[in-house]
Parts: sequence; structure tokens; C-alpha cells
Amino acid sequence: MMNKPEAAIRARGLRVVRGERTVLRDLDFAVPPGQITGLLGPSGCGKSTLMRAVVGTQAKVTGTLDVLGRPAGDATLRARIGYVTQAPSVYDDLTVRQNLDYFAAILDPKRSHRDARDETVHRAIADVDLASHADSLAGRLSGGQRNRVSLAVALLGTPELLVLDEPTVGLDPVLRRDLWELFHRIAADRAATLLVSSHVMDEAERCHRLLLMRDGDILADDTPDALRARNGSDTVEEAFLHLVDEANAHALQETPR
Repeated sequence: MMNKPEAAIRARGLRVVRGERTVLRDLDFAVPPGQITGLLGPSGCGKSTLMRAVVGTQAKVTGTLDVLGRPAGDATLRARIGYVTQAPSVYDDLTVRQNLDYFAAILDPKRSHRDARDETVHRAIADVDLASHADSLAGRLSGGQRNRVSLAVALLGTPELLVLDEPTVGLDPVLRRDLWELFHRIAADRAATLLVSSHVMDEAERCHRLLLMRDGDILADDTPDALRARNGSDTVEEAFLHLVDEANAHALQETPR
């Protein structure tokens, strides 16, 4: 039996350089298994680049990055990771059910039993609470519903790791709440690991653990409670701003005069 890794994701000296710009700066961190880890920071800080590195689609990555006990991008990880990008990855001219049936066939092209695939599609639709829209064209759904179809696609293979790039951006508070409740059910019921990025700081309170990023660096890697306590703050947003101020002050001290 394969031993379960102590960390679902572990990075050491992780670096990405794009042209003359260093996007990720020698990152060292670990994401615990079976929990929701929030990857938070302002737009352009490197969150999406880091997520692409985790799922193995980012070019020119140096350092060490292990995912589920294997090097990131290893072929054996494809069926074990679900990835949801910022833009919904669905076909507008297909129904919800047709979209999922299509992607289920791609994920397991050798599956010969139609009933098994239908069961997988039915479960994924139910997971994201879209049963009443299963036969609706994806192009006629709301933005929040389309996001849930993309999430259903990622859930088809019952992944051990879900990487979700700003899945709640642009959604109203009710839809955001519903999605976060779903994330917690997935983590609790399936012992899955979720890495969820956001630039909305109040979503930090919904995570078990946080990676706070700024300008390609990780400013903090801790639980929300520990971050608030360590920085004497009432909210994670206040703690983040305190850390930013500290980083700016440190940078000024090191700037040659």
C-alpha cells in the first residue's frame, strides 16, 4: 500500500522567471492533505502561476515541487488532480449533462460500461447542485452556474487534489457561500485537499490554512487564527496589511542609499 505523503504539496526553492521578471521567488511551503488551503493575495502576485506549476502546466519552473508524493507534472498525477481555471471551461452549445459526458469520456476513454459513466456524470452534477439544470445549454446559464459546471468537470474523477483558481470571482454573496459550503463538504467527505486562490480577503476566514502572497513571495503560511493572533489583528485582512507594511519597511532598510 502506498504511504500517504505528509504534505499534499511541498515546494522548495520554487522559482519561475518570465522574461526579465521573476514571478515566483524561491518559495518554500507545504500544503497539508485533507484540508482547504487558501492562496490569497492581490491580482498579479503570482497565484495563477503557482497553481499552473502545481498542476504541471507552467513552463520554466526551477526548484523542487512535489504533488501527492510525485514530481509536479508527472503523468501519474493526471487522474488524481482536478483543476478549475478562472474562465469556465465548458462548451456553450452543449447541455450540462453533455459537457460532463464528453469530459468523462476523455478522462476514461477505455471505459466500456455506459452505465458506469452515466453514474459518474450524475454524481458530479449532484455534487454541484445542478440537477435541475442538467439539460440546459451551458451558454444559457448564469456565471455562477457555469462556474459550477467547470467544478463538476473537475470532480468527475474523484480527485485527491482540487486546484481552484479564483472560483468565486464575480459571484454574489449567496453563490460564494454555497460554493464554500461545497468545498468544505468535499474536504470532509472525501478527505480531499483543496488549494483555492482568491484576492478577496474575507474568504481567508473560510480556509483551514493560508498562504498569503505578494509580489511573488509568500508573506505567511499559517492558520487564520494564528495569523490574527501573531499580528494582533481582528481579521486576516488586517494581518495581511500588517505583513505588507513590515515587508515594505524591510525592503526600504535594504535599499542602497
